[in-house]
Amino acid sequence: MGKVLSIVSQKGGVGKTTTAVNLAAAFARRGMKTLLVDVDPQGSVRYGVGLRQGADTRGFADYLRGARTLREVILPTAMPWLRVMLVGSVTDGADHSDYQARVAASDLLPRMLQAARERCDVVVVDTPPGLGPIARRVLESTDRVLVPLQAEPLALQTTPQILRSIQDVVGANPALTLDGILLTMYEAGNPACERTVKYIREHLPAAMVCDVVIPRSFALAEAFAAGQPAVVRDPADAASQAYVNLAMQVAERLAAPTE
Repeated sequence: MGKVLSIVSQKGGVGKTTTAVNLAAAFARRGMKTLLVDVDPQGSVRYGVGLRQGADTRGFADYLRGARTLREVILPTAMPWLRVMLVGSVTDGADHSDYQARVAASDLLPRMLQAARERCDVVVVDTPPGLGPIARRVLESTDRVLVPLQAEPLALQTTPQILRSIQDVVGANPALTLDGILLTMYEAGNPACERTVKYIREHLPAAMVCDVVIPRSFALAEAFAAGQPAVVRDPADAASQAYVNLAMQVAERLAAPTE
């Protein structure tokens, strides 16, 4: 039985989708049967996951409304052990309220995640920013959650909010475990970054903050623009190496027997 790892953030632009894509790719490179699921109606996963040329963009929203079967919305990538479920046609519209309502009202999302858990070693889910109805629905069916947090002063304001929201979901899903807060976009020598990291490490339990820090890197943006995970396109880059190290640590925790 595999595990579901969700990537959530209080706000956008903190490296949430970049983290989901590169962790999924790093898991797959370790030989883990991996499914990357995008339920964020912005649909950014499709730009960085390495789909084969000409791949259809059908996805979860189309499955949700009955237009596609589950088999039809699980797409192959250039990596043998990585499959992807895009969010689908909901990205074509400006109003995502119907999609949000369908996800919140239906039990299809938790049933889909359970089916994926039974067939994969790990299911990585990219959620919308904030803990709205979609992210909460995902977390109710999630084993572990990772929280990317940009290494900037604003993180000090958003951290308590996201932690309270996750704790609230634990009431509905007692099995949910916080894998850690992942500091992203770190710039060595930047006083604001260094103060933020120092404060978070001093004021939160050590086990709550990932040892790995993701540095700011042009390679991440370039890889996304090229339609590839950075861990595949530029594995020697410092940020890519950080994601590989993070994947190794998370994989070990996923494989550990539950008490």
